Amino acid sequence: MSMGMTKTPIIHPSVLCADHGDLKGEIKKLAAAGVDYFHVDVMDGSFVPNFGCGTEIVKTIKKHTDIPMDVHLMIDDPARYIRHFYDLGAETIIIHPEADKHAARTLAVIKDMGAVPGIAINPGTSIESVKELLPLCGHVLAMTVNPGFAGQAFLEYTVDKICTLGKLAQQYGFALCVDGNVNVEKVRRLFPMGVTNFVIGTALFQDNYLEVIRDVRAV
Repeated sequence: MSMGMTKTPIIHPSVLCADHGDLKGEIKKLAAAGVDYFHVDVMDGSFVPNFGCGTEIVKTIKKHTDIPMDVHLMIDDPARYIRHFYDLGAETIIIHPEADKHAARTLAVIKDMGAVPGIAINPGTSIESVKELLPLCGHVLAMTVNPGFAGQAFLEYTVDKICTLGKLAQQYGFALCVDGNVNVEKVRRLFPMGVTNFVIGTALFQDNYLEVIRDVRAV
């Protein structure tokens, strides 16, 4: 499910945007609605200026669903924690190359563990600076906002890069995912460019998410 072209967009609801007062209920409702993954943003307050989901949230997801989970490590020196999140049940582990002095080695370790290795590419990070890592990835997360906070405006200048990554995804066989102010209209626009996977946060949780999921699938 995580690689190659798909007929319908693959949906990753962002757990950061869920109602954490009823996380069990949110997980069960999303699972019943037919989401493909749960996307977990782990933030350390250092690499990004915010704190995000941690161990207990990951455990709660795993306790209440068998739907796979991708963990986005927005943290300094992510290699220290990949085993921790793998042992908690992460099927895909995404790191930021800027945060890891030996990103290629870390991606190899993730793969050897049995998880899908991924990188996140910030809006200000060029493809040129990470292209050597792309053949090592099963998942590439293109950020369309600066990482750290939900609800930011979509950065239009990222679209050219996404278009290029769509071609590279076919060349190297990784799943291309976008994250940042994704809604049905963005899915409709980006899916033909080769984006197969979509992290959906605010747009999903502020509306009837059965309807949002139905509309995304219809793309």
